Amino acid sequence: MKRILGESRTIRELLKGSKYQIDYYQREYKWTKKQINELVEDLVQKFFESHSTDHQRSDVQNYGHYFLGSIIISDKDGSKFIIDGQQRLTSLTILLIFLNNLQKERGEIVNIDELIYSEKYSQKSFNINVDERNPAMEALYDNKDYDPEGQAESVVNIINRYGDIEECFPDELRENSLPYFIDWLIENVHLVEITAFSDDDAYTIFETMNDRGLSLTPTEMLKGYLLANIADSGKKTVASDLWKKRLGELLENGKDEDADFFKAWFRSQYAMTIRERKKAATPGDFDKIGTEFHRWIKEKATDIGTISSDGFFDFINHNFSFYARQYYKIRSAAIEFNSDLPHIYYIARLGFTQHYQLMLAPLLPTDSEELIQKKITIVGVFLDILLHRRLWNFRVISYSALSYSMFQIMKEIRGKSLNELEPILLKRLEEEKENFDSNQRYRVHQQNRKSVKNILARITDYIEVQSGMTSRYVEYVTSTGKANYEVEHIWANHPENHTDEFPAAADFQEYRNRIGGLLLLPKSFNASYGDLPYKDKLPHYYGQNLLAKSLDAQCYTHNPGFVNFKQESDLPFQVHAEFKKEDLDKRYDLYLKICEMIWNPEQLTNIAGS
Repeated sequence: MKRILGESRTIRELLKGSKYQIDYYQREYKWTKKQINELVEDLVQKFFESHSTDHQRSDVQNYGHYFLGSIIISDKDGSKFIIDGQQRLTSLTILLIFLNNLQKERGEIVNIDELIYSEKYSQKSFNINVDERNPAMEALYDNKDYDPEGQAESVVNIINRYGDIEECFPDELRENSLPYFIDWLIENVHLVEITAFSDDDAYTIFETMNDRGLSLTPTEMLKGYLLANIADSGKKTVASDLWKKRLGELLENGKDEDADFFKAWFRSQYAMTIRERKKAATPGDFDKIGTEFHRWIKEKATDIGTISSDGFFDFINHNFSFYARQYYKIRSAAIEFNSDLPHIYYIARLGFTQHYQLMLAPLLPTDSEELIQKKITIVGVFLDILLHRRLWNFRVISYSALSYSMFQIMKEIRGKSLNELEPILLKRLEEEKENFDSNQRYRVHQQNRKSVKNILARITDYIEVQSGMTSRYVEYVTSTGKANYEVEHIWANHPENHTDEFPAAADFQEYRNRIGGLLLLPKSFNASYGDLPYKDKLPHYYGQNLLAKSLDAQCYTHNPGFVNFKQESDLPFQVHAEFKKEDLDKRYDLYLKICEMIWNPEQLTNIAGS
């Protein structure tokens, strides 16, 4: 090998003034929502170990440091080609773009432009310089919409991961603490840059680091610990076979499902403490399970009951087997719509991930299948209501924002009967300060388009099912293919046509974006008719879903199922021959009342009493 360099670098040192190339044979950017969420959560958690609002930004230099691993570079005559690490570097760049957009709304700006791109002759050149990605990166940097349909896999994932960061980034870091976090991220987060001066040397390093001495996973170490403590060889064989069978089922849903299951199970049944979000706070059970569940379980042997050979066997044969089956059921319903457990799919569509541990919490191995179904359902309905109320009031539902309150609820409902669950969950909803009526200006904006689409899908599906039609919810939320549905504005984007009611264009735009002026329609409809005046679009609305049809007079004469539903529900549906400000207000009131029906807390009582 020729000369090889290895040096620890901060994010600032790594990205400032640097350009990284990716060879054509390198794989696409493939990070998923789960991975980007975990990155943000890990960074936020480490930051809060040191952060306090009672000191100056200069004190950030004394905060704890965080190591993000290594990257391997092949330096070809001064051009840097990434051999290993493009997933992390791309993700960090997306995060920096998001933080830069976030701070543009504030007066206090941390200069991170130079870590994102350089500019020559008015042309931006991003630090990871890939031609096909540049238009998408530039749109994100300028905080503009970008449609990735038909683009390369990397482009689609870049746009989607930016949206995931918008959803999961915690509220408490969006205001006064934001510059502190940015300072810490670029100065106290490190990677090791390993540089070789030929592709052969770079790939040799990569293979050496990844192929030698394959380490055991936490799941494998947990298995070894549990089985080693079962003395009876016959029972050990039974436990081993059961372990293999249950994990095989879990891994049908993805390669990390085993670890995710153990975290959800252990947290749901055994976690008693959680790290407080304050300086110098120590990790609790909840946090340790998330990072080292295979070690944590040894510390809690007495609490868990694994202090004898029979205790270890029962732990696998009864507890593990039971909770693995229930997790598989819940996880499968999150991946593919299950009409028996629809709320799991609804919640998963929002990107929420903490429902697994909450749904497992009240379950007991002695519960009947019918009781298990009801317990899972009542927790699912509770979460569905809670999350949609928050979204309607422009509040985030990220892991960081809700982990502490979800932990408290999880402890409170652990092992509870169905009749005990109902008052606990109802009380939690009553304690929430905001409901649908709290916000009369719910609207779509750059950061919440996905959640608005989900709410419109639920509204549309609800009125269709109640009118005797087959559910099309899954079709409405599908994001690919010819049937891709989009949020469509009833008013075309022409403020000059509405100056009689909106002299200021900004007022028009704000009103236009309110949910009463929105529909969920196929992308092809928007492309064909979206720019037309309302009176020209109205006849075409009748050929679409029932929510769109309800604008047209024909809907009230040719749809007996809908007419019956309208009468029984007393919802204020009406014909809108024209669509003025008053019409949009009436549609807003209609949508709000439908939401209150869909997310009615009385459902909890119905489930408990059924």
